[in-house]
Amino acid sequence: MRVLLSTIGTRGEVQPLVALAVRLRELGQEVRLCAPPDFREWAEGLGISFAPLGPELRSTAKPDSAMTKAMATPEGRRAMAEAMVVDQFETMPDVAEGCDAVVAGMALNIAAHSVAERKGIPYFFTAYCPITLPSLHHRPPVFPGWAPKNPDAAIPALWADDAERWNRQWGDVLDAQRKLLGLPPVDDVRGHIFTEQPWLAADPVLAPWRGPSALDVHQTGAWILPDHSPLSPELEAFLDDGEPPIYFGFGSIRAPEEIAKAMIEAARAHGRRAIVFRGWTELALIDDEPDCVAIGDVNQQALFPRVAAVVHHGGAGTTTAATRAGVPQVLVPQMFDQPYFARRVRDLGVGTSITGEPTAESLASALAEVLRPEVASSAARVGGEVRTDGVDVAAKLLMEAV
Repeated sequence: MRVLLSTIGTRGEVQPLVALAVRLRELGQEVRLCAPPDFREWAEGLGISFAPLGPELRSTAKPDSAMTKAMATPEGRRAMAEAMVVDQFETMPDVAEGCDAVVAGMALNIAAHSVAERKGIPYFFTAYCPITLPSLHHRPPVFPGWAPKNPDAAIPALWADDAERWNRQWGDVLDAQRKLLGLPPVDDVRGHIFTEQPWLAADPVLAPWRGPSALDVHQTGAWILPDHSPLSPELEAFLDDGEPPIYFGFGSIRAPEEIAKAMIEAARAHGRRAIVFRGWTELALIDDEPDCVAIGDVNQQALFPRVAAVVHHGGAGTTTAATRAGVPQVLVPQMFDQPYFARRVRDLGVGTSITGEPTAESLASALAEVLRPEVASSAARVGGEVRTDGVDVAAKLLMEAV
């Protein structure tokens, strides 16, 4: 079996598909990964065949980049969206040649279903958070420039409005590209992408699926990539040189301005040391004091169990890793699924969250809340309930279906 795994997005969208690719290869299957070029070296280092899709995304973490400026206006967002779809339709058919199935890992992978349809092979859509998928239990997620006409409307009306926005945003360019492939137009873009039987690659304890919904959702559990890479000698020495520090990181997304100063001051307010993840924003330390260290990409599975708390943006991957590690969390959500995970962390009693621009004072107050023994106890208990077999479930589903 040869499978094409495809996604558009940052590390949080790519890593679950990398986890599935690794597992499928272990089971003797052939895999191709189609993703932004930022991740080529990483994927190929794991022995995964890689095809770049779209532009590099690292610059989106910088407020002064051309891509970030273009996304600041409705016209710019629309032009970029249309160019993205055209690029997908130009790239993916060749990459999918000879494949037996396509698995799409993000809703903005607009072309994936059409390419699979044209090839006559199965297509599977995967969400990483329950609120991505329509349900009467929750409201649709909100993208920048994607606000509903009436935010106070009932949930069914909000999802209907969401479907209309999908059609307005993507319908014309999708149908134009489908016509070039000899395919008929689509009258429901969102339904076309999600299908009636989507997969949900999220942990059922941290992010349970709750209907009712018109969709037949199969929740596999989170797709976790096992990481056996060692921590650097410098980081090991820092961890061994005192009490567990606080970890601060915002992954691949843009971090708020002056956040490094606020984070370090908040840790120091509690007499704690700090580990600052540079991320795509390239956060830096504010001085040369020995109580702080800045790091690049790191094995979260090895690091998180050794810190006192994890302060992060609330993406699906980092939230799952911190929850699985059994460590208290402070979330600073900005968009899409991050407010959902902030709420779940609070509901589970494993952490708290900050609304709005974080300050040293708000971060210090949040840390005071999560550094209590009872929060650490809850985090450890919930961490022991997180499933780790999600990628095995997904690989089995895929192989049986194909």
